[in-house]
Amino acid sequence: MTIRRAAVALAAALTLSVGAGALPAQAVVADPIVKPQRGTINPHKIKWTSAKPYKKGKYLKVTWWSGPQQCYALDHVKVKETRKKVTVTLYEGSVKDNGFCIAIAVKKTTLVKLKAPLGKRKVVDGAK
Repeated sequence: MTIRRAAVALAAALTLSVGAGALPAQAVVADPIVKPQRGTINPHKIKWTSAKPYKKGKYLKVTWWSGPQQCYALDHVKVKETRKKVTVTLYEGSVKDNGFCIAIAVKKTTLVKLKAPLGKRKVVDGAK
């Protein structure tokens, strides 16, 4: 188990034990679809962990680890498509007036619409 995964597991366990009465377990581990919101502070490239075809390859479900949505938000997504590959670059930044932010890892997913179905093209992370 990598250090990152161990930290995520520990954070999730602490969240479940501390807030068990307040939130159902699925609320903590849920993977909601995040929509870009322009205007974050210092948007920068972030690496994603997976990109899976969705709706017959017309979309990609792109997943990454980040902080709480009220603190760190997806600013925008850049997509470059060629015949052989699709490059997806996520940009995330801090949310204005976010107040107090806790240090906890959150798994996030966004939908990326492609101009043409993915087919056999390779998906590449533009942040690497």
